[in-house]
Amino acid sequence: MNKQKPTLVVLAAGMGSRYGGLKQIDAFTPEGDTIIDFSIYDALRAGFGKFVFIIRKSFEQEFKEIFNKKLEGKAEVDYVYQELENVPEAYINPERTKPWGTGHALLMAKDAVKENFAIINADDFYGKQAFEVMAKSLMDKDSDSYQFCTMAYLLKNTVSDHGFVSRGECQVDDKGFLVDVTERTHIEKIDGELFRKDDDGNLIPIDENTVVSMNFWGFTPKCFEFGGQLFLEFLEANKENLKAEFYLPSIVNEILKSGKATVEVLQSNSKWFGVTYKEDKEIVQEAIGKLKAAEVYPKNLW
Repeated sequence: MNKQKPTLVVLAAGMGSRYGGLKQIDAFTPEGDTIIDFSIYDALRAGFGKFVFIIRKSFEQEFKEIFNKKLEGKAEVDYVYQELENVPEAYINPERTKPWGTGHALLMAKDAVKENFAIINADDFYGKQAFEVMAKSLMDKDSDSYQFCTMAYLLKNTVSDHGFVSRGECQVDDKGFLVDVTERTHIEKIDGELFRKDDDGNLIPIDENTVVSMNFWGFTPKCFEFGGQLFLEFLEANKENLKAEFYLPSIVNEILKSGKATVEVLQSNSKWFGVTYKEDKEIVQEAIGKLKAAEVYPKNLW
């Protein structure tokens, strides 16, 4: 059995348009910690041995300055670039400014990841226990297997009071395996109730206890067999759409439909929090402050 230390892949190429800045490297504590710092700290403690950051060339310098220093001597670090031109030439559109989405980002990491790995959003705080559960699951898997997993959260614990969010709605069978995941690009809290928009833009109630994915997936390198052809079909279908994004759940659904692989749904008691909007920052700062006060984290992480 392969007990190799897993790798953590961090999705950090998004531009943070709703947040209004590079939230990936925004400080959330008086000590200057970013949200990624906590994920890295938790992942190191849980047994991850390598970190791969998916970024854009435009902020490579700032990124490396921050994270190379922190991880020196602790873990291997690699960088992968998700650029707009990382698509077949026929689909390059000079008017496009938005990255191609989390599914495209995953495909970019193929050559950098040869071991079991987890993938996370840079701007989400997943919590210590979530990394422990994920690391154990990945260490127990053979790297040649098609046994994948995902960390699940309840929708009510992942919404913002300051605007809409997008979430992957998960259907889970009675054995705890994923059946289907649907990207809901607009979920909003209105007067304390949760609603999602359908394809026609109508608001439909959605259960607050819906199981959702926060892009915390666990894969073996076998996952890279999926998604390539699907992305080409996506590009063809969205030639004229400058904002269309190829989401990671699209690849996961392809994995599920293949019948070759399984995706186990892992549960954690960790409280998730994240920043979609500037106004979310204060809530996250307060929550992290409490965790430091309770000594879940030391005052100085590094």
